[in-house]
Amino acid sequence: MLQTLHIKNFALIEQLHIDFSGNFSIITGETGAGKSILLGALGLVLGNRADLTSLKDKEQKCVIEAHFRIADYDLVDFFKENDMDYDDVTIIRREILPSGKSRAFVNDTPTNLQELQQLGEYLLDIHSQQQTRELSDEAYQMQILDAVAGNAQLLLSYKKQNSEYKQALSQLKKLQDEKAALSKEQDYNAFLLQELVSANLKTGEQEELEQSLETLSNVEFIKESVAKALAVANDEQLGALQNLKEIKNALQKVSSLPGNYGGYYERISSLIIELDDVAESLSVDYEKLADDPAELERVNQKLQLIYNLQKKHQVATVQELVDIQIELEGKVSKVEGIDDAIKQAEDFVAKAKESTDGFAAQLHKKRQDAITLLTDKITAILSQLGMPNARFKFEVSSSENYYTNGKDQMSLLFSANKGTDFGLMKKVASGGEMSRIMLAVKAVLANYSKLPTIIFDEIDTGVSGEIAIKMGDVMKAMSHEMQVFAITHLPQIAAKGDNHFKVFKTTSNTTTVSELKLLDKEERVREIAEMLSGKDVSDSALNHARALLN
Repeated sequence: MLQTLHIKNFALIEQLHIDFSGNFSIITGETGAGKSILLGALGLVLGNRADLTSLKDKEQKCVIEAHFRIADYDLVDFFKENDMDYDDVTIIRREILPSGKSRAFVNDTPTNLQELQQLGEYLLDIHSQQQTRELSDEAYQMQILDAVAGNAQLLLSYKKQNSEYKQALSQLKKLQDEKAALSKEQDYNAFLLQELVSANLKTGEQEELEQSLETLSNVEFIKESVAKALAVANDEQLGALQNLKEIKNALQKVSSLPGNYGGYYERISSLIIELDDVAESLSVDYEKLADDPAELERVNQKLQLIYNLQKKHQVATVQELVDIQIELEGKVSKVEGIDDAIKQAEDFVAKAKESTDGFAAQLHKKRQDAITLLTDKITAILSQLGMPNARFKFEVSSSENYYTNGKDQMSLLFSANKGTDFGLMKKVASGGEMSRIMLAVKAVLANYSKLPTIIFDEIDTGVSGEIAIKMGDVMKAMSHEMQVFAITHLPQIAAKGDNHFKVFKTTSNTTTVSELKLLDKEERVREIAEMLSGKDVSDSALNHARALLN
């Protein structure tokens, strides 16, 4: 429940500190006195956006602090999940700096607005006239039915499983799209791969073939040149070897004499050995030389194939062609293997769908079972509120669609009077009837939710007299289960409260401020009397006020 509210430098409020008790509290005041300012301040505590217009003094920061006693509302896990410090009396503080920057704290732990909004949903429900219009919204109608059906945990299980199902569908579609894209290129990739495989390419092969082509293309010229070289080297009369041997013999005779003759002798001997080895190797190579047109044609064709493939794939080496071949092998095998991945994904989707459908079916059954109970409870309260012939028709039907709250669709029809047909609530219910229906709904939900506090902001719109008294009785009964505030202009409702606060404005020469005051017994009598008769309070109005309070 809301225990304390402290407001500093917000709108028309300079400084306000107020303590609240449980049960049923009334807030009254003239139009424009500042009741909406209080709701705005609480809205900031619950995570609403803030701006500089909220500051009364633009040079000072605005501070709004609210204390909530939450020991009985099982929120420890929420605090752990959001890494916030838990306390049985939780303090939420919101600060708006003159720079426009906003900060939020929960038990002095900095927090963001999203976490603050999530926490606020567990702490406080501010019911406005706007929310009354939510009665016509299918999602809100389903929330009401789920609360009575006790579907909270089941909804969490459904949402988790539905999320897994959607992720599985997304993964399956991704694989299917990938297969479709690969399949379009499959035939061409397979053709390119086969072409490269047939070429039987090897790294370094191009250089070897180019050398072979050069040799085979010039074999006659090479043979002629080698033969001439061998003849010059090996001729018995004038050959180079024969002449070197003669030089060797001549130097041998003087090699032992002083001078460099011995060294010359050794060098000539080495030349003879080297030239003899060269001549022998040339002779061996000469024997291998042969005019082979078939081999020349084979080498030429293989090189031409390599050149064509390099041009086709826009590369310069055989190694790059080999790399492309490896890449194509991966693409082709991936298409062949993706079917297995799709089959596994389809199996997972089927299981996820089955599980999601199971939770949806459980939700549907529990909703169907709760319709009669919900209808009976709402109509019973509406009968007290002057609508004895009100009838509701909840129709829940299963669909093939997966919504965030199951697969059901809701249709809620309403009839206020005997003999009238059912129709859409927003079309057939008046403003006063809508207010009473919403109050009845909230009264029913008070028995099923653990919401600590609810604030009714002028829910009495369009009603008066005896109906207002009955509405006050309903809110009074709700306050036995939760903390209830009612902002009202009706004295019949104001008289039902356990505590009565008045919002009023005071004006000085320089400024206007809003204040909130807890009324004592006599002040409360006068306030209700003014609500009955205006500023000029008569004795009969005072007596009427005392009668209402009693």
